[in-house]
Amino acid sequence: MKQEYEYYLVDKCHPLPAEYVPGDLVVAPIPFAAPINDPKCLICSIVYFPLKSLYYASRDAGLCLYGISAYRSYYRQAEIYQESIKNRGINHTRKYIAVPGTSEHQTGLAIDLSCPANDFLLTESFADTAEGKWLADNVHKFGFALSYPKDKVKVTGYNYEPWHIRFTCKYAKFYV
Repeated sequence: MKQEYEYYLVDKCHPLPAEYVPGDLVVAPIPFAAPINDPKCLICSIVYFPLKSLYYASRDAGLCLYGISAYRSYYRQAEIYQESIKNRGINHTRKYIAVPGTSEHQTGLAIDLSCPANDFLLTESFADTAEGKWLADNVHKFGFALSYPKDKVKVTGYNYEPWHIRFTCKYAKFYV
């Protein structure tokens, strides 16, 4: 199947260039704790229907998931990274915040989710909410994965993030 757009994977060893912006960003089909015109509400079009299905399945289960942050530009990531260093120090930042160019959010394939029961926060306590438990048990059914699971900290280089999921696009490749 020929894809109209190219999708990329990133990690600490495989960065994207600063100017990279996915060519098919659309507004995500779920509620966000942000204004609808905020770029953090954008995802790649390939994620649209799987994310919509995930959201409606969670809603049918009586849950209340919200998007917190999806697409994030290189430059917005740089702001977040520098702000984290200033407010929390370099050691915390290296554990939780991707260096600009290495954030899955820049691909448009990742999204952070939370819920009212966790005050819309991106904290490990999300894993203890009904929404967090459901997400961990069901995310794979919709083509997503938890990017930073508790048992893979040494592999990913990031601390556990039960709120961060990425679409496991079979067409994705590393940027070269």
